[in-house]
Amino acid sequence: MTSRVEIALDRAKDAGRTAFIGYLPAGYPDPDTAVEAAVALAEAGADVIELGPPYSDPVMDGPIIQEATNHVLEAGFRTRDLFPLIRRITERTDVPVLVMSYWNLIVQYGVARYAADLAATGGAGIITPDITPDAADEWIRASEKHGLDRIFLAAPTSTDERLAMIASNSSGFVYTVSTMGITGERADLDEAARTLVDRLRAAGAERACVGIGVTTSEHVSNIAGYADGAIVGTALVKALRDGGVDGLAAKARELVAGTRR
Repeated sequence: MTSRVEIALDRAKDAGRTAFIGYLPAGYPDPDTAVEAAVALAEAGADVIELGPPYSDPVMDGPIIQEATNHVLEAGFRTRDLFPLIRRITERTDVPVLVMSYWNLIVQYGVARYAADLAATGGAGIITPDITPDAADEWIRASEKHGLDRIFLAAPTSTDERLAMIASNSSGFVYTVSTMGITGERADLDEAARTLVDRLRAAGAERACVGIGVTTSEHVSNIAGYADGAIVGTALVKALRDGGVDGLAAKARELVAGTRR
């Protein structure tokens, strides 16, 4: 069965675009504004919304996202607060909402409980940056039970064997890491991203979206030439920090303009 995320990506493809996936820290800068920001992102043309719960040791996040998630943590946001937030967003938009979470947060909450609560509040699935399919049996079972997408990461350093494992166990899409390192703004995207998407397709991945370092409309336009979606985080978080919801919406529209093939 085709998931909501897969339908969103396919709809963009049919319209001659690459999909636009926008990341925001869950609860930033406060829960009410976070809901408005997510809805504004959807209204600006995002095909999928990605929410990142705050974590005390965000090894993949660059300084702008770290600053935002630290702010949310210090305000007292906890995993249990994520699900009411998602419900408030999904009540106002049909755009699928994914969670991008470090695995420890999910384990501490309980894998089966997390999956059940996410599904109950309208969430579409989870991106898990720090767990691989061979260590995710419990999550795979829970995701299948509750109809959630499980999105694993593929890196340029991954072997062909590992890419095949990732492709066969992912649903929604494979998160294609454009370059090695942390999230943030970069002047140029590595050619490695295009090569990695080609390798993933050869390994059986039906949909591959590129993230890490995607910050400009030009980056998005480049990705539109070879991938199913472009994932943007830091540029959106910076726009929300500096210009509020209106600033975020303007930046999102600018980036979405790059999706047309």
